[in-house]
Amino acid sequence: MSLKSLTFVTICFLLFQQANAQRNYEEYNRIGLTGGLILFDINTDNLVTEQGNGFEGGLTTRGSFRGPFDLIFGVSFYDSNIGIQGRPILTGDPVFINYNLMAAQVGILGSLNIIKHHLSLEFGPILNVNSKLEVDNDRFNDYILEGYSTLTAKDIQDINRINFRAAAGITAGLEVFRLSAMYQYGVSNMLGKLSDQGLESKDFEGHSSTIVFAATFYF
Repeated sequence: MSLKSLTFVTICFLLFQQANAQRNYEEYNRIGLTGGLILFDINTDNLVTEQGNGFEGGLTTRGSFRGPFDLIFGVSFYDSNIGIQGRPILTGDPVFINYNLMAAQVGILGSLNIIKHHLSLEFGPILNVNSKLEVDNDRFNDYILEGYSTLTAKDIQDINRINFRAAAGITAGLEVFRLSAMYQYGVSNMLGKLSDQGLESKDFEGHSSTIVFAATFYF
């Protein structure tokens, strides 16, 4: 599934859900615009990493579901960075090489209302479709990654493109504006594809670790 296809399907679903909800004016249902800050890392024993940052933006819909629960569905676009330690081929001190990762996410989350419209706990699965892990500056392409003798920075770019995450967080605010903090853990092995590429290491494993601080405006 491409990022464009994922975006088109999700936006169509959001519009359909919003139109359907208007048939019952007693239901709470809103579409919102979201933007925020990302802190991204990969939990792995194969690489020496440094948490990077980035940003996200997207569309979301929040609606009444049953009892104290709301249902949240949305799509977000992520642009995140991470540092991976490497060193020059000949001589030089190790440095953290910056990699960039772009992604689109679709999430279906349950929201437990502690104070309806003002405070809630949220949790659920997320489908993440991402780009390659791109070296941010070509001059680092041939740097040797820490802990290896031949594995270069450019060798680890072709990672898994489709991954699943489990998310949990908290939101607080008003009916038309909320602030949120969420943690996303990568359930699937996003580095697994590297194990089949004949690289110096044959057993790559890494799980994404993402913290998202966001603001959402509902209309």
